[in-house]
Amino acid sequence: MPLLDRQLHEVWDALRAQGNQRTKSLAEIRIRNLRGIKDLRIPFNYPVSVLAGPNGCGKSTVLFGCACAYVVPDRGPRDYVPSSLFPNFKGGGTEFEDVAGQTEIEFHYLHENERISMMWRRGKSWNRSFMGRKGGEQPERQLYMRTLANLTNPSEVRSILQLARKELSTEQITEDLLIFAHRILPRRYRALSRITTQTRDLLFAELEGTSAAKYSEFHMSSGERAILRISKDISSLTDALILIDEVEAGLHPYTQQQAMLEFQRIALRNRLQIIVASHSPVVLESVPEEARLFLDRDEDSAEVRLVPPYRDILQKALYGQSREQLSILCEDQIAEGIIRGFLDVLNLRLELRHDDVVIGRDTGRDEFPAHIRTLGKFGKLDDFLVVLDGDSKSKETDLLTAASEYHATLQPLFLPGDGPPEGWIWDVLEEWKSEYALDLGIGVSDLDERMRNIQQLASGMVQQQDPAKVAVEELSREIGRTPSDIARLVGKREAERTHGEGLTFLTLLQEQITSWRQRGA
Repeated sequence: MPLLDRQLHEVWDALRAQGNQRTKSLAEIRIRNLRGIKDLRIPFNYPVSVLAGPNGCGKSTVLFGCACAYVVPDRGPRDYVPSSLFPNFKGGGTEFEDVAGQTEIEFHYLHENERISMMWRRGKSWNRSFMGRKGGEQPERQLYMRTLANLTNPSEVRSILQLARKELSTEQITEDLLIFAHRILPRRYRALSRITTQTRDLLFAELEGTSAAKYSEFHMSSGERAILRISKDISSLTDALILIDEVEAGLHPYTQQQAMLEFQRIALRNRLQIIVASHSPVVLESVPEEARLFLDRDEDSAEVRLVPPYRDILQKALYGQSREQLSILCEDQIAEGIIRGFLDVLNLRLELRHDDVVIGRDTGRDEFPAHIRTLGKFGKLDDFLVVLDGDSKSKETDLLTAASEYHATLQPLFLPGDGPPEGWIWDVLEEWKSEYALDLGIGVSDLDERMRNIQQLASGMVQQQDPAKVAVEELSREIGRTPSDIARLVGKREAERTHGEGLTFLTLLQEQITSWRQRGA
């Protein structure tokens, strides 16, 4: 495992372990009748959460809603309230007016080890309700919020530089506030200053080195400027809520991953809760699955909903995967092993590179129609093949119906056999014992005896366990090969035959890959 991936997994485990020790957290937000959101409930089960989804699905609305959860020390009473963050416009008589209905933003917290709730409700005006809790008060917590609009733009910088120098004051940024930035950015700063007026500020950097450059924020890249400002603003906060929109803006993919690692490290160190919005697959992969919050807006009802995390193959397709790759979605690791075996033959025949085809799996066959609709919505079906197990043929109509909703043609493939793929593997091993004994590195009689003993064991299993699956797993354990290794071996061997179910599947798979290549020509 690469070093950065290992570091991410280590901090994931540490943050999970710290969960029961935290005394403050926003556990859940529920939004009703706001900005096209009818009723949306979002739990925050991990200290660093990523909101993802297409444009217009409500990510910024959720972030702004979270900003209304707390009374923020040292900020004005109207800075982080719904009336300021979700204002209504009225002008030109009744010609231009936001139509406001009954809106609710509900919060559930852990605060000082107590579980409490609060709601903002808008009638004629916004009011707080404490869900029947007498004498309830809105909890207090430090909060930092950053959106794209917060990034100082060139015209604002010029306005600062044009001010008379007597109106400017300076503040030296201490080294401890730059640790976060130094771990992410490739540059080392000897000094960082903040030049301020009453309403605006500007960063001024001096790099380390004998020929160190000195430059203002006006000459920084957007990524450098964002990381320096975030580092300065959050490094001294503890037990705070951090909200950042478009967290990947201006950052190289490697830097995005490094930034997410440091966000989680500082969340661990300072007990921060961080919620970011992003379209980046790198950002999504930098947090564990329970921290990936996918929002989607239904095309028919326009209702925003929280959907289960997409499997990696879908995630990459929807968030930046190259169109020059063909993706194959199958049910589980056994299916993937069989497909890889067939591709071992087809890659040479069709002169495919190893990375031309990517395979992902999802153990829930009933979820496949929903995956088809998601891919159809984003125009990605042309770059996907769907391969289901032989006992999933009853799902074909559902898949075709889902594809037809987006005027797309889908030809699902089914693995050889009429049952689970383990059953087909076992039957093939039985039929061609002498060949597979050699491939597996054991004697024919040894393989025959092992298979007979295993079959007797598997047939006595309780009904909930599939005998073929148990048999393949037990055989793999006895001969020191993984089930997916055996599946791949069988797939490759059967793809090389000139007859049988394997040849039929190979032909259909080859036809679909060829069709995909011709569409991209």
